[in-house]
Amino acid sequence: MARLIIMGPPGSGKGTQAEHIAGHFRIPAISTGDLFRTHVRQQTELGAEASAYMDHGEFVPDHVTTAMLRQRLDEGDAEEGFLLDGYPRTVIQVAALDEMLTHRGQALDAALALTAADHELLARMLRRAQEQGRSDDTESVIQRRLELYSDQTQPVLAAYSNRGILLTVNGSGEREAITTDAIAAIERALAGKAVGA
Repeated sequence: MARLIIMGPPGSGKGTQAEHIAGHFRIPAISTGDLFRTHVRQQTELGAEASAYMDHGEFVPDHVTTAMLRQRLDEGDAEEGFLLDGYPRTVIQVAALDEMLTHRGQALDAALALTAADHELLARMLRRAQEQGRSDDTESVIQRRLELYSDQTQPVLAAYSNRGILLTVNGSGEREAITTDAIAAIERALAGKAVGA
């Protein structure tokens, strides 16, 4: 049983790592991107609201994302644990997640942050853009996304660091090695909590 979040800059392989880590701990990986797509596809009220922002390349507002997540956490498979990917992105969302979990008598076990040098992330994303034919993923656009991530997430990382639940794992190198390091870091954190309980 583990309640986790994973953070990482664009190009850090966060989505892939989320799937592997969630599989190891037998918990659902809940990605905000997937939530948005599901709601839009099912033409829900929240989906329509999210779509209006996504169509203009803007971030979906906190209240919409939070409402979607609240519904998702009410589903049975998330009762014993979860791995959140893409939430919380802001300190407002940190507070909203706290409130959701407190309401359920739960707490977050660990926040995992993948790190990698900007030049490596840039190279990875330019390579991916080329492979997938994404002509809009130019160097300046990618650079801007990395800056936005850094600006937005610093306060979130600081919040979890202050609570002593932030785990940092080097996101450079082989995918399997990163997965192994991440799982080991989480297991150490969970074992420490069990001892302290």
